[in-house]
Amino acid sequence: MKFSSTASYVATQDLTVAVNAAVTLQRPLLVKGEPGTGKTELARQVAAALGLPLIAWHVKSTTKAQQGLYEYDAVSRLRDSQLGEARVHDVRNYIRKGKLWQAFEASGRVVLLIDEIDKADIEFPNDLLQELDRMEFHVYETGETVQARHRPVVIITSNNEKELPDAFLRRCFFHYIRFPDAETMRAIVAVHFPGIREALLTTALTQFYELRETPGLKKKPSTSEVLDWLKLLLAEDLGPEDLRRDGKSALPKLHGALLKNEQDVHLFERLAFMARGSR
Repeated sequence: MKFSSTASYVATQDLTVAVNAAVTLQRPLLVKGEPGTGKTELARQVAAALGLPLIAWHVKSTTKAQQGLYEYDAVSRLRDSQLGEARVHDVRNYIRKGKLWQAFEASGRVVLLIDEIDKADIEFPNDLLQELDRMEFHVYETGETVQARHRPVVIITSNNEKELPDAFLRRCFFHYIRFPDAETMRAIVAVHFPGIREALLTTALTQFYELRETPGLKKKPSTSEVLDWLKLLLAEDLGPEDLRRDGKSALPKLHGALLKNEQDVHLFERLAFMARGSR
């Protein structure tokens, strides 16, 4: 099984090599990169390309590693015992299987996505070391050991918001998704908007990369945001001449798709003011 670009996802050569290396080594693939560069979508595309089901575990700030294994609902069991329920005698009725358990007991190989692992507590990755390494865990309430029937393809994403432990990093194959250059971006746009006019695309991407490189920008627009912007430009039937900025504003047309906070909007307003004052 080999991964490569699909009809709806452009994978660079180094990303393709990283995915296939992780699959060959049977190690988790840790993917980092700024938000909006397609890290989560990568797992979906790998699953589709390899013909495997996808099990996604989206991590939040309150997520604990134990939840990925299983959760024991002691409160419900206590309530049922007070009500005289027959099901109370089997502890398995109160165990909810987590995403890792679902992946381990699957009848065939699956792709397991652990999305945005850096959102959780710093101990979260360490708490999964043994389970991801040995592909098994113990259920204390029942005394059983759950072992993976088929070793899943594990893809872990991180927005690089906090450092991950060295012991965790040693067990992963690492890849950083660099922001696409103009040529790669054109290939990505062609997948989503195959009929876009060349003149419009050239003008739009020129403005987009100029905007990204503006000093002092708090949040640089991502790939997903430029695709949203292009979708709006096409919906409004704008041409390259409509994207020309006059001296009154340094902001691009429909800039709300690209700039997501007031500080960056004010930055471009100040730049326009300074440009007018220098004339």
